[in-house]
Amino acid sequence: MATSTIESVTAPARRTVAPKTPRRKKSAIRWVGPIAVFFVMIGLWYGLSAIYAAKDQGYFVPYPHQVLQALTDPDTFSDLMDALLHSTEVAMTGLVIAIVLGMLWAIVMSQASWLERSLFPYAVVLQCIPILALVPLIGILFGYNFQARVIVTILISLFPMVSMTLFGLQSVAKQQRELFQLQGASRLTLLRKLQFPAAMPSIFVGLRTSAGLAVVGAIVGDQFFQRGNAGLGVLIQVYASRLMGPQLYSAIIVASLLGVLVFVVFGWLGRLVVGRWYDFS
Repeated sequence: MATSTIESVTAPARRTVAPKTPRRKKSAIRWVGPIAVFFVMIGLWYGLSAIYAAKDQGYFVPYPHQVLQALTDPDTFSDLMDALLHSTEVAMTGLVIAIVLGMLWAIVMSQASWLERSLFPYAVVLQCIPILALVPLIGILFGYNFQARVIVTILISLFPMVSMTLFGLQSVAKQQRELFQLQGASRLTLLRKLQFPAAMPSIFVGLRTSAGLAVVGAIVGDQFFQRGNAGLGVLIQVYASRLMGPQLYSAIIVASLLGVLVFVVFGWLGRLVVGRWYDFS
């Protein structure tokens, strides 16, 4: 009787289990939405281009196929690839420096509350200062070429690394911290074996955000400091000043794809490192 009672209780629970969706079907469903939105945007783009073409202002919003023709033009493509290489170099250099500085800054602040109260306001101030206000000073102190571009990139991409790393280091449960302290663990052991593993998801969120901002910083720095090797920012300004609409849009698209690529790469690294323990999406 006991066995039949257990079976009668558990049988409905077994019937309510939903069947698993195949992995291929999930992947297809995931891509349907973005592809549909893409075609809608292309349709809206064609409509807007037709409106400007009727006003004899087609260079403001060229047709998508004209932008594609500009992208495949050998001369334009060569210029875009050269500029992309220089902008990527600036973005990655500034990003690496921002990662190192941001993590060190956060580690120092995580050691004591008085250090956080003393240092974090300056991270906020650094984030809130308009870059335009610092451009003349950066140019005077560091010149108007590669170094100045890197500094602008660092200033734009530093704050997410500081804030997210600090948040992750402070997210350790109080009970776990007390357990390490009862075992006589040093600050270095606590940081290496408890705080850093717990902070990895937050650190990679900061990395993804800073990586996207580093590309923005490289483009912005390019437009401010136009000496040395020209990047995408300089190319965008040149095309805009000459009213070369298709080439201008192609440069903007390449810059956007660079930002998306960097964001995706760091997202993949995050899933690779912490995907087993954390739903890193």
